[in-house]
Amino acid sequence: MSPENVGNSLAFLILVLAIWMMWPMVIGAVFVSTPMNKVNKMLEMAEVGKEDHLIDLGSGDGRIVIEAARKYGASSVGIEADPIRVFWSRLRVMSNGLDGKVEIVWGNLFNSDLSKASVVTIYQGQGINNRLKAKFEKELESGARIVSYSFTFEGWEPVKNDPILDLYLYILE
Repeated sequence: MSPENVGNSLAFLILVLAIWMMWPMVIGAVFVSTPMNKVNKMLEMAEVGKEDHLIDLGSGDGRIVIEAARKYGASSVGIEADPIRVFWSRLRVMSNGLDGKVEIVWGNLFNSDLSKASVVTIYQGQGINNRLKAKFEKELESGARIVSYSFTFEGWEPVKNDPILDLYLYILE
């Protein structure tokens, strides 16, 4: 391979990596993973069980939906806007043998149907949480549990919170 081809290949690789790293910011789906100790506490706070249908809004690498299915037997759906994360989390679902128990959907959390959820997990910003309140009230049934990491919902009082882990549990009336 000539030096010119090597340079072109390297430039192409750098471009692909830059797009891969910047794409989530372009679509507004920046990925920051939830630490596993917080994932486990979120699922524990919501008292997730095998009868639950959990939806994770902004599911990233799928860790919450995978853990909900693996550890608690819940059916789970992850909604993720970043197609690269969707692909990666689908691979993780398959490698954990959870096909049929966990689904990863490429979509926008504001346009997704949440009506089947008994539990919703979320790690978004304050503004997004506040925009989702009306959607939750319209689509979720009474008794549905919402667990948020780091951000609250204006005007709602959490039923439980863990100030050390920065987790909040809400139950719709």
